[in-house]
Amino acid sequence: MRNIGIGLVGGGYMGKAHAAALSAVGAVFDTPLRPRLEMICATSTDSAERYRRAYGFARATEDWRVLVAAPEVEAVVIASPQDTHRAIAELAFSLGKPVFCEKPLGAGLADAEAMVAAAEASGCANMVGFNYIRTPASQFARALIARGDLGQISWFRGEHTEDFDADPAKPASWRSFGAANGAMGDLAPHMINAALALMGPIAKLSTDIVTVYNSRPGADGPVSVTNDDIGQFMCRFQNGAMGHLSFSRVATGRKMGYAYEVTGSKAAIRFDQEDQNALWLYKAEGPEAERGFRKILIGPEHPDYLAFCQGPGHGTGYQDQILIEARDFLRAIETGQPVWPTFRDGLEVSRVIAAAHASHASGAWVAL
Repeated sequence: MRNIGIGLVGGGYMGKAHAAALSAVGAVFDTPLRPRLEMICATSTDSAERYRRAYGFARATEDWRVLVAAPEVEAVVIASPQDTHRAIAELAFSLGKPVFCEKPLGAGLADAEAMVAAAEASGCANMVGFNYIRTPASQFARALIARGDLGQISWFRGEHTEDFDADPAKPASWRSFGAANGAMGDLAPHMINAALALMGPIAKLSTDIVTVYNSRPGADGPVSVTNDDIGQFMCRFQNGAMGHLSFSRVATGRKMGYAYEVTGSKAAIRFDQEDQNALWLYKAEGPEAERGFRKILIGPEHPDYLAFCQGPGHGTGYQDQILIEARDFLRAIETGQPVWPTFRDGLEVSRVIAAAHASHASGAWVAL
């Protein structure tokens, strides 16, 4: 067992989640590598110091370059806005330091491509933060599909829908500007990642994207919204299955509508993140009168559940997904072997999003 110094860039919503996970991962998973919270960076000296005290880091800075260059920082976790990801990652890799980066990988496809090039040239461990696919239920769903329990798969439907911008009277915020902060930049990556994980590569797609509320209240009057509220696309996967994916930040009533269904010749599954400790499974067997979807409560027999709880049905939560990510990142560093999803997996998501925007602009199907 040895310690590894961690530098965390960003102390807000995701920064707190990663700090808590890094503090607990050694105890939960008995990892050979134990994180040492070395330095945290925020946009001002005051906020950085406040996060340092709250999360238990040894030092704080308002300059991410200082953090990345510090000899005591041996690995970097990026939880800052998307337009900062590339520069931070490139500097870290140039210094031979592993990087965990929150999704999406960069502010656009060019950033993602550059980050993958830097990661692979360095040979350092690299991962991107798609936490929802790590729930024990979704890991179990991946296993069912991989071992052929569903038979020949013909259909995938996925959505990531929330209602945090459903009220048109809500004032404009950082979410109202920039493609990376719209529904296609913010929500779509999670469900696209799920589709790629469960179904494999997408061969082609046809997309429609819309801004429902073109302006929002601002301090001095109405402000124009420059990104999208809703996106959707039809697709065909390389395995021949058809699919439909949709994303919305104005889906009234939906709080964490990360949901999917997969249909095969032998069975079908359904999952909804708002009930993340259950997977619905239908098997095409037995008398027709006795068939139906049955709810499987997630428990110790399912992937990564037992580390948190010995009782089936007691459940895991959002923070536990971040803990699983932390375990995987430490494992990648320790073993020197890639652990999914790497930066290259994140790049594949960025490629799908770029193709979706191209399809919307042209009104035509786009091949990947």
